[in-house]
Amino acid sequence: MRREPSILHLDLDAFFAAVEQRDKPSLRGRPVVVGGTGGRGVVSTASYEARAFGARSAMSTIEARRLCPAGTAFLGTRFAAYKRTSEVVMALLRELSPLVEPVSIDEAYVDLAAGDHDLSVPGVTALAADLKARIAVATGGVTGSVGIGTSKAVAKIGSELDKPDGLTVVPPGQELAVLHPLPVRALGGVGPATAERLAQIGVKTIGDLHRLSLVDLTSLVGQAHGAGLYRLARADDDRPVITDREAKSVSAEETFARDLTDPARLAAEIQALATRVGSRLQRSGTSGRTVTLKVRRYDFSTLTRSQTLAHAVDDPRQIAEIAHRLLGAVDRSGGLRLLGVGVSGLSPYAQGDLFAEVAEPAEVVEPADAVEPGEPVELPADPAPGPAVVVWYPGQDVVHPELGSGWVWGSGLNRVTVRFEGPRTTPGPVRTLVADDPDLQPADPPDWTP
Repeated sequence: MRREPSILHLDLDAFFAAVEQRDKPSLRGRPVVVGGTGGRGVVSTASYEARAFGARSAMSTIEARRLCPAGTAFLGTRFAAYKRTSEVVMALLRELSPLVEPVSIDEAYVDLAAGDHDLSVPGVTALAADLKARIAVATGGVTGSVGIGTSKAVAKIGSELDKPDGLTVVPPGQELAVLHPLPVRALGGVGPATAERLAQIGVKTIGDLHRLSLVDLTSLVGQAHGAGLYRLARADDDRPVITDREAKSVSAEETFARDLTDPARLAAEIQALATRVGSRLQRSGTSGRTVTLKVRRYDFSTLTRSQTLAHAVDDPRQIAEIAHRLLGAVDRSGGLRLLGVGVSGLSPYAQGDLFAEVAEPAEVVEPADAVEPGEPVELPADPAPGPAVVVWYPGQDVVHPELGSGWVWGSGLNRVTVRFEGPRTTPGPVRTLVADDPDLQPADPPDWTP
């Protein structure tokens, strides 16, 4: 742990949804859910307006639709748009320091000690406020929350304390005073299963965790995990900011309080793990070809099973299906103590994989909310019978030679409804066209710069 608050953590607020609201003015201030739009899709990001109704990342899209009101926009992801915005933000961070560690497309650490900065509490507070203002201008209004502290762990927790658009500086010597009242889930590495085991012995806050001895903690959650949590509860974190941080795999695992034998419970656990892995892959803009299942039996023997695919995936549904098949080849008769799901062989995300599930019709916004007062909706004549030639997904960028640039509002029955607007326009009109209209073409993300 350092003597000065010299590590900065930036977390862009509801990033995917914020970019969608920037590029689609009719959705500003309204609930927006980004992710898989099909029947078994998973939420990648929910805007703060949608979160007010209970929508959240890794939730099934069906559940989010049940919770959110009519008029909520359910959009597919546009990684090209998110990547462009992320690159602008990362460039601003590299102006502060040569030591920038991107964690994902919307999150990074910065070592301020490697730059020429005043590292006093007032100095880094002013620096962070200026950074946040420059990010908002450069990205067209996307905001970020900043935490600054003497370690990575403290900085990251700080960035979560005042979301959205927050700024928290934890002064040296005040780390434990800030950490100890927080729920134990605030610590990295404390998932639902670990939190449940800790709650059974009365440990609900980081302060409660701090009072456990190392022996008690390691006996409860294991040697490596227990030692790590013991240190984090004491703000003991000396991890450096690493500039070359290329992940080789993404994984998640859970250790159970009791050995599991019930097939339905095991299936549910695999689905939950696959959802966590898939969401992390989507947030980082990567996909992988190898899915791995990790199993620890009742007798503490551990084994892994893997399957390498022809095409890279990041879809939680596909990851779960493969993990289920791998589990079928494992002897589960004595019960399982641990399950893990991982994806490796990572590469930048492939657009072709992303929209494999969006062929079904998907309504995005209720027409009464989407159309401006007095604005007519033009409906073409019924198209000739036959299957749709083009598949459009909600939120997709499109362009029309007469109507201009816009985005797909919904599709189905060989029709596509488009809202023609962009980040530098006012909310625009809605038009419905035949799905195979040759004048309607997919487009690159719009330019948000003034």
